[in-house]
Amino acid sequence: MSSKSDNTRLRSGAWRISLWATLAFAFGTSLVFAGLHRFVANDIQRRSDAWLSGEIEVLGDVAERTPKDRLYDRVVSEVAELASKEVPNKSRSEGNENDSVFFLQAEKSGPPRLWVGAGNGQANLDAIRASKVVPDVPFHLRVKGFDIPFRVVSVRIDDGSFIYLGLSERDELRVLRNLRLRFLSLGVLIVLFGFAIVFYATRRMLGHVREITEAASRIGQSDLSSRVPTTQYNDEVGNLARTLNRMLDRIESSVHQLHTITDSLAHDLRSPLTAIRGKLEISLSTGIRSEQAEPMIVSAIDELDRLTEFLNTSLDVAEAKADALRLSRSEIDLDELIRVMIDLYEPCMSERCLRIELRSAGAAKVFADAALLHRAVSNLLDNELKHLPASCTILIQLHVEEEVATLILEDDGPGFTEETGREMFEQRVKGRDSSGHGLGLAFVEAVVRAHGGVVTASNRPEGGARLVVTLPCAFERHDEQVQPLDMLAG
Repeated sequence: MSSKSDNTRLRSGAWRISLWATLAFAFGTSLVFAGLHRFVANDIQRRSDAWLSGEIEVLGDVAERTPKDRLYDRVVSEVAELASKEVPNKSRSEGNENDSVFFLQAEKSGPPRLWVGAGNGQANLDAIRASKVVPDVPFHLRVKGFDIPFRVVSVRIDDGSFIYLGLSERDELRVLRNLRLRFLSLGVLIVLFGFAIVFYATRRMLGHVREITEAASRIGQSDLSSRVPTTQYNDEVGNLARTLNRMLDRIESSVHQLHTITDSLAHDLRSPLTAIRGKLEISLSTGIRSEQAEPMIVSAIDELDRLTEFLNTSLDVAEAKADALRLSRSEIDLDELIRVMIDLYEPCMSERCLRIELRSAGAAKVFADAALLHRAVSNLLDNELKHLPASCTILIQLHVEEEVATLILEDDGPGFTEETGREMFEQRVKGRDSSGHGLGLAFVEAVVRAHGGVVTASNRPEGGARLVVTLPCAFERHDEQVQPLDMLAG
């Protein structure tokens, strides 16, 4: 068990992310140190060159002004010794001789004319003559027998000889070596500390992802109510968990609707199918005449038509409640649609002595599925036609406000009963005297919700029912122009 857990940790993405982040950080830090090292080296060399240039100018001037007699060598040597002692932060070698600075005066050929420094100066002179020397320009010089190179500057005096002043680069190399050692120690600590921080943060973040993965793997057909854990942070992991939970909500709703529609269809189809089968069997009986069998066949066909309508509506309601309703949207003028539906239902309303009044603010364009919207309005008018007593009035109002089209349908009938008022938009909820399947208002609510709208139902204080449908508009707001339409039936 422990071995498996260790292998899981090694395969964790936290190690890879931390490793790559640490490598990138170490590479960037190395580049910064390389720039810093170069800057410090150039600054030390610039200071050394400034000291050499100043001292060689003084020594050249002393050599030119000092008479060429027995005291010349002594005077110039003492001045050179004084110059060598002025080197700041000078470090000597393990020996007692001064090998940090040397002073050399020589001709173009021959042995050194004047030497101040460690040894006899011949090796220094040989190295100088083997190099390309430009007067007054400092250059690097490696001398045989010395591990540390010199920084040398030269000047020519009036007698034709050359004066060379060299400064050992030991101090510069020592400073740079200490700088590298300290940076290496500090850099290793910083990289390790950075690795620990990145690994901790990454593993903690990926730990939430692992919890989400484990929770999602436990969710199955028998455990759709479980949800993945969420975090209090509004980051990518938190958004992932919330998105997965919303997806699981939709899946659970879809499965619930599937179970509901399956149970509903199994219950509601049994009786009509049995009745249709019985009528068809009777019509096929040999003792039934054709004129007696015809009404049974017509009745069976009517039952099949109602059954087909019930199936289509039930499936549409289930798809809409599961947010899976397929829409073919186009721009529709709700005012024109209402007028067409009123013209279509006017003969039926006349037979029932019902009065319809339309008050519209003009064009109200919405982006919707024309077929579904026609069916929804048809269900509303069918509901009024089936449940209103004679001589009642239906008032339809349509207006646009704040980019929302509002359709209000009111009547002065008996209104909704108390038992249906609480769950009137649920499937199979209908009044006591209703002969329908209880899908009309459920279908209307499903279609409106699928289009991003809202439908509410209530009873009017003065009596009667009130239905309010709101849909988002697909055009800029129009000014209201009330256009009443009164149609009195019967």
